[in-house]
Amino acid sequence: MARTTALPASRATPARRRRPASTRVYPTFRVVALIATVVALLLPLVWMVLASLKTNVDIYDLSKSVLFQPTLENYVNVLTRNNYFVFVANSFWVAFVSTVLSLVLGVPAAYSMSRFTMHRSALVVLMARVIPGVSLLVPWYYVFSNLRMVGGFEVLILSHMFVALPLIVYIMMGYFDSMPLELEESAQVDGLTPIGAFRRITLPLSVAGMATAGILAFIFSWNNFMFALVLSGSKTKTLPVAIFDFVSYASIDWGGLMAAATVVTLPIMVIALFAQRYIVSGLTAGATKG
Repeated sequence: MARTTALPASRATPARRRRPASTRVYPTFRVVALIATVVALLLPLVWMVLASLKTNVDIYDLSKSVLFQPTLENYVNVLTRNNYFVFVANSFWVAFVSTVLSLVLGVPAAYSMSRFTMHRSALVVLMARVIPGVSLLVPWYYVFSNLRMVGGFEVLILSHMFVALPLIVYIMMGYFDSMPLELEESAQVDGLTPIGAFRRITLPLSVAGMATAGILAFIFSWNNFMFALVLSGSKTKTLPVAIFDFVSYASIDWGGLMAAATVVTLPIMVIALFAQRYIVSGLTAGATKG
């Protein structure tokens, strides 16, 4: 007969500890919160795209919220009959020129403030970011109207630069602060001037930060409605202002309005999708220094 020997108490398998209820509930809550946030953000965009493919009658019919006969008539109306390609070109030109000029002026300014500890200038830049743009529209309109510049591309570009330039300076200051000063000192030991070290060493290494600042400035200019509404003319009208052509006193062309909104939103979504890595890396560059 085989003997059965009991294991010593010290070698007995320990009982598995049950996880606290809080640690089991937290992952579920996090997933639910993430799904709710994504749905809340995507639902208006999905509704906008679906409405752009419907007629006005189908938009008001709740039974055709998902199942309906799609049509491209709204896009044909937006892109051909209303000459929206001109408005797209206007928006792109204003956003591109204002972003490039802001980068040309803002990057050297941010470098100077970062390397020479110009705290007062940095405070002025921060104040320019805090001031709401709507408070400057009346003085701008008065000044530019006396200069006979209202309705031209120049006034739109200058007004967009007022917001884009402080944004670029603020982002690039943090980026330059995170770069080691020893790289420039080594370049100067090798014979480069301070300007040469900036051009050949610092500037190529800050491409990611400039891409981040430029993308954010371009997105702001592309989406801006307030400045263009007051300062643009019939020939310089941008897309956000042109969308309101579908809103009249008596009725609203919801199909055309949603198609125009999709045309405005799609380029920015594509840019943000492909440039998200640069945006995240550039915004977090100044978080840790050294």
